[in-house]
Amino acid sequence: MKYIFVTGGVISSLGKGITAAALGTLLERRGVKISLQKLDPYLNVDPGTMNPYQHGEVYVLEDGAETDLDLGHYERFTNVKLSKLNNTTTGQIYEAVIQQERQGKYLGKTVQVIPHVTNEIKNRIMRVAESSGCDILITEIGGTTGDIEGLPFLEAIRQMALEVGSDHALFVHVTYVPYIKAAGELKTKPTQQSVAKLREIGIQPHVLVCRSDHPLTEEVRAKLSLYCNVSIEGVIEELDVQHTIYEVPLMLQKEKLDALVCKYLKLDLPEADLTDWKAFVEKIMHPSHQLSIAVVGKYIGHQDAYKSIYEALTHAGAFLSCGVEVKKVDAEEIEEKGAETLLQGSDGILVPGGFGSRGIEGKIEAAKYARLHHIPYFGLCLGMQTAIIEFSRNVVGLTDAHSTEFESMTSNPVICLLEEQKKLSSLGGSMRLGSSLCKLLPNTKAYEAYRRDTSRERHRHRYEFNMAYKPLLEKFGLKISGTTENGELVELIELENHPWFVGCQFHPEFQSRPNCPHPLFVAFLKASLEHRKKTHS
Repeated sequence: MKYIFVTGGVISSLGKGITAAALGTLLERRGVKISLQKLDPYLNVDPGTMNPYQHGEVYVLEDGAETDLDLGHYERFTNVKLSKLNNTTTGQIYEAVIQQERQGKYLGKTVQVIPHVTNEIKNRIMRVAESSGCDILITEIGGTTGDIEGLPFLEAIRQMALEVGSDHALFVHVTYVPYIKAAGELKTKPTQQSVAKLREIGIQPHVLVCRSDHPLTEEVRAKLSLYCNVSIEGVIEELDVQHTIYEVPLMLQKEKLDALVCKYLKLDLPEADLTDWKAFVEKIMHPSHQLSIAVVGKYIGHQDAYKSIYEALTHAGAFLSCGVEVKKVDAEEIEEKGAETLLQGSDGILVPGGFGSRGIEGKIEAAKYARLHHIPYFGLCLGMQTAIIEFSRNVVGLTDAHSTEFESMTSNPVICLLEEQKKLSSLGGSMRLGSSLCKLLPNTKAYEAYRRDTSRERHRHRYEFNMAYKPLLEKFGLKISGTTENGELVELIELENHPWFVGCQFHPEFQSRPNCPHPLFVAFLKASLEHRKKTHS
């Protein structure tokens, strides 16, 4: 078993997750089985209750674990299927340690960060390695070197490297090399300081992955090598990508990062074959068509809040040789300025999921605009629910139709809580989470997209379509095109007499991959292309 530990320095948001995922791509293409893991230093048990403005997207795994968005990068860049074991937080670690202390498992000893907390962290790493059966485990440490909350994790991986031996552990440090315009040069001092911090802890990185917007000169590489005690070949350049994050594996391969990893870990492996990956990137860079897709959300101001949706649009666009310009529209702005002002000229309208009442009327107006103007509409989770509310109000005539999430006293709760949800008092982990079977109905847009009878899809929601309204809404032209296996819950809806108007209760974006786009995203963009041709002819 081999271990690669990825740390970050100087500043946050350097792209450690993408770097770890891209390295996973290269090693997987060399023929080894890999797995990836994220260790997050925050005290939350998981990111499920965090505001997307603080944390970005919550990525949901097949087993229902609510995890960091970097796990989305791991699954998109590789063929791994991750579980709740692959994302560990300080909250989980301390919760486990305290429970063991209460149960007397430490035999009366004083419970301390070393060895009890660090042992628990190491146990979590070993558990992933053993359960996945991988040859190489890539573990990313969240946060930035020097953060007080990250120290136990760094101490734990220092100990692990000592225990498994130098041929079985590798440290990769992702750092920032800024270009100072006034001086006209790249500065290495921040990286030197960051590495010095690591070395104080007892970790000497083998590889520096240097994020920069300017190429590293030979002089800069030599300086980083000398002052950071890293071989010259271990100074890896990682420039800002020009078109897409999927260029990163190609960039790192050119810098020979995977070859260096194999050298340090004593692995004799063939070269990585990235032929199909290059073809995918080429399609993104040189599309045959262009589309403008409006994404109407309430967290539009944070670029990572809808990360998986943006990536799923990219995957489907590449499949259709189509460039996708995402027009980010704040749902609250629609309430102020009107849908016509902000959505006019869109080839398709996508309304993503979310929680809370802010911006809801704007999302409802977006669904109305798409319905009335026959623009392709794709509603994800809450986007399906707002479409149902709009249809109920303006087509069926239930003027006060709403979700009990936003209006508990509505006389027409077309969206409501299930009975079992009403008994819950805790928010964390209390939703319908994870993968379950969706049964697709024939002669529907959804069935046409999937071309099969069933699909397994990932969920993250509490409120459901109220089945008491099914006969009435169907009478007016709303079609239920997908249900749970027992037929008791609605998974997919669509509108008759509309080119393409589909809503799904699940999150298809979590299953989209670069060379395997989700069929609903492909169908949505196909319909958007048709709409564009008609409006521009």
